[in-house]
Amino acid sequence: MWRQHFTGIRPQIMNGPMHPRPLVALLDGRDCTVEMPILKDLATVAFCDAQSTQEIHEKVLNEAVGAMMYHTITLTREDLEKFKALRIIIRIGSGYDNIDIKAAGELGIAVCNIPSAAVEETADSTLCHILNLYRRNTWLYQALREGTRVQSVEQIREVASGAARIRGETLGLIGFGRTGQAVAMRAKAFGFNIIFYDPYLQDGLERSLGVQRVYTLQDLLYQSDCVSLHCNLNEHNHHLINDFTIKQMRQGAFLVNAARGGLVDEKALAQALKEGRIRGAAMDVHESEPFSFSQGPLKDAPNLICTPHTAWYSEQASLEMREAAATEIRRAIT
Repeated sequence: MWRQHFTGIRPQIMNGPMHPRPLVALLDGRDCTVEMPILKDLATVAFCDAQSTQEIHEKVLNEAVGAMMYHTITLTREDLEKFKALRIIIRIGSGYDNIDIKAAGELGIAVCNIPSAAVEETADSTLCHILNLYRRNTWLYQALREGTRVQSVEQIREVASGAARIRGETLGLIGFGRTGQAVAMRAKAFGFNIIFYDPYLQDGLERSLGVQRVYTLQDLLYQSDCVSLHCNLNEHNHHLINDFTIKQMRQGAFLVNAARGGLVDEKALAQALKEGRIRGAAMDVHESEPFSFSQGPLKDAPNLICTPHTAWYSEQASLEMREAAATEIRRAIT
């Protein structure tokens, strides 16, 4: 589990007969049935089900020493300053771009994530999106639902236009951490040639996994038939995929993003889809969430598959993440 390191941590919790039980809050959820058994002997557990700190009860802001949160609420410096006793935040998931890490450190609040969270699920979902783009199952299903009759070879050619063979194609992975590696192993079984770009990874891993490393983003974009994003969002890679980098991609390449919405400039993506520079895209995460096709730059974009930030989810993954979050809170307040 990743932890932020800083100086000036807020005072340790004293939990005993002369001290009240510390308060721990789930900020953006309402189900504490997993967390409660892990924490009930040490802390009072409350849920807020909030979308912003304006919806969080004053008692939580004043007294909570620990907080757990998903990706559906954002904590800026201004938000963090509202918490008077907070010592630790657990992000139930791998990403932490919805927390002002620098401000948390300066305020003495530890921030932890769960980097192993839902790796299998996210990798499976990513590969499903990739296969869907190549084999066009989503659009074929829609055609049948809309009453399209497919009988002759000519009709098959028309309705399945754009379907492509996978074996021999090059899949480029931007970011090669746990999820990127899991996607690579799955994709190799389908016959993809795998290349990756990750400036933070030491040399050598590519040889053990039988994949190829490239050392510039430009090289990856130029060589890839399909590009899939697997990196965290930070101040250096916001809109990593933009009009300029899209023009560096192969004509008619595919794009998949199950990492962070802010990595892709959706206006540039929509334009590239309309012009055919990108043949198809699959997005599980979006710049603005919750996502809706009724608004935003992607509403009229063709050849686009969108899912509502669910690539990470399974009952097993959710349970594991919540148990890990509650266990880390327990460790911090014991």
